[in-house]
Amino acid sequence: MSVIIVLIIISVVVAVFFLGLFIWAVNTGQFDDTYSPSVRMLFEDKKPAYPASPAGGRTGRHSKSQPSRQTGMKEKKDEDKKK
Repeated sequence: MSVIIVLIIISVVVAVFFLGLFIWAVNTGQFDDTYSPSVRMLFEDKKPAYPASPAGGRTGRHSKSQPSRQTGMKEKKDEDKKK
């Protein structure tokens, strides 16, 4: 019987915690703008302020473009088909 009482107390504490989180979210304006996120994907993206790098977006130490393993495999398959 005592286990049921402990479980009820724990469930009430968890419910009060989530109720407090919900009230906090409403009071801080988390649910104010529900329309903009749904139509944001319909607007054009702005062009980036910086130009694309010649290395295909790679910068830093690994900026040299290296062929991927998959590209090499495709080339080998194409060569085998030509033979």
